[in-house]
Amino acid sequence: MPLNAQDLQAAIPRIFAPWIQALRLQVLSADADGVVLRLPVDPALVHVGQVMCGQAAMAAADTAMVLALMSSLGEFKPMTTVQLQTSFLRPIAGASCTVSAKVLRRGKKLAFGSIDIHDAEGRLAAQSTTTYALL
Repeated sequence: MPLNAQDLQAAIPRIFAPWIQALRLQVLSADADGVVLRLPVDPALVHVGQVMCGQAAMAAADTAMVLALMSSLGEFKPMTTVQLQTSFLRPIAGASCTVSAKVLRRGKKLAFGSIDIHDAEGRLAAQSTTTYALL
């Protein structure tokens, strides 16, 4: 049975490192296929160009996919990122952005996913593909 948004939100402090917790990700929705998160664009994540740094976007994408896989699996199981490829399409500014992670295929040992990050105006700002090893 998939985990819901509340289950995943409660899991964040138990599973992720303190600096990931500091991103203040909010799980908006979750089902067996994926999750949608809200990422506040905190001043600590903004670089000299007055837009969110790519490192924060990639960390949010990676975290979103772990949560999506947890929802798909119905629980947390050990996994590790094998590949995370991100294309940045436009700067991310504004108060927040949304991070939507979708599980494309989950096998016994590998899982594949895609993540879209939309800016505060709903425009696609970054797109990632991922591969995870399920341990």
